[in-house]
Amino acid sequence: MLNITQNSIKGKFNIETLESFKILGTRNHSKKLIKVLYAMGVLLLIIIFLPWTQNIRSNARVTALKPDQRPQTIHSIIAGRIEKWYVQEGQYVNRGDTILFISETKEEYLDPNLVGNIEQQIKSKEFAVKSYMEKVKANDNQIDAINNSRRLKFDQAKNKLIQTKLKVQNDSIELSASQLNYKIGKDQLVRMEQMYKEGLKSLTDLETRRLKLQELQAKVNSQENKYLSSKNEEINATIELQSINAEYRDKIAKSESDKFATLSNMYDAEATVSKLQNQYTNYSIRSGMYYILAPQDGYITQAIKSGIGETIKEGAEIISIMPSDFELAVEMFVNPMDIPLLEINQHVQIQFDGWPSVIFSGWPGISYGTYGGKIVAIDNFISENGKYRVLLSHDKNYPSWPKEIRLGAGATTMTLLKEVPVWYELWRQINGFPADYYKKQPTKSNKAKNETKK
Repeated sequence: MLNITQNSIKGKFNIETLESFKILGTRNHSKKLIKVLYAMGVLLLIIIFLPWTQNIRSNARVTALKPDQRPQTIHSIIAGRIEKWYVQEGQYVNRGDTILFISETKEEYLDPNLVGNIEQQIKSKEFAVKSYMEKVKANDNQIDAINNSRRLKFDQAKNKLIQTKLKVQNDSIELSASQLNYKIGKDQLVRMEQMYKEGLKSLTDLETRRLKLQELQAKVNSQENKYLSSKNEEINATIELQSINAEYRDKIAKSESDKFATLSNMYDAEATVSKLQNQYTNYSIRSGMYYILAPQDGYITQAIKSGIGETIKEGAEIISIMPSDFELAVEMFVNPMDIPLLEINQHVQIQFDGWPSVIFSGWPGISYGTYGGKIVAIDNFISENGKYRVLLSHDKNYPSWPKEIRLGAGATTMTLLKEVPVWYELWRQINGFPADYYKKQPTKSNKAKNETKK
């Protein structure tokens, strides 16, 4: 019958006697087939004109909405050695509860009385600062005393100079008077000699006049010596007045030098005090870092470092904690080509892993087991996987998300876009075109409000 062999059954038996051949031979196949094809064509024609909601399907995972609500690791600020654990994995802790205690491993901090020794050094240096301050005050008093002494000594020398000037003036007047008397006596002697020659005066009178002239000469010489002596005293008084300024200037300069040296030592001591106070504060704070505390309420999830006596470095991860109070969110990763189609507060359908669902991506209204979300943040920088991260939160217009969902669980998202006919969507998919980009146009009332605000 199929003519695949040289052996033929033709003529060996009558096939018309077989019941199956009778049924197939008498059935009218062409009419029923045409009806089925027509029905399928009409159904297909109806389907391709049905509305289809364009969407962007993305892989996602569950996370917390706020950064402080996400799982975190607790680090050790200082290096140390684990001495005692106070918690176990899965235990609930409150903020400030002690997680573990570590001991010191660095040599400069091994002294058990380190804080007390630093405090004693601070007190000693503060006493040194006070001593320097008192010495500065003593130097100021000494400078004031030297200035007062200089003022008195200067006034005394100035008065002496005035006295010598007056004495010089007096001696100068007396010298002028004696010189005048000597000149008068000399003129009288000349007249006396003339009168003696004429016989009007005796020799005795002439000799008396000569003796008087010598006395006047001696008085002139005496007054001249006295005048020169007074001038010498005036010069000495002037020199003494100038030497007083130089002498006391040196004394003041020496006292001020001692004062500034003391101030320099005082400032050095104050700098040392500030440095020691900084060390005291650092040591006090460091001593409080031996106890690792819980930063917030939550559950201990995993101990990264374990055991007793294990050393840890500065900034090393010790244990991870999951906050007890958190708000669920979903982060999905979208291809760069689809980013222009997204905007804040846009609705997204979410399917969580492990929850039964029936998904019709093009007809979200008849989908079952999906939950509503809205876009709250879109990253401006691409992630390491070559996609952009988009953060979703619960849409209050849709049922609440399951409470049993844990952070890190997987999910699939469908970002709903524009409604188009099925035939258009098939044509777009065949040609590899992106989904339609559109923005919601503001209504007339919104336009009027915006114009009023402007």
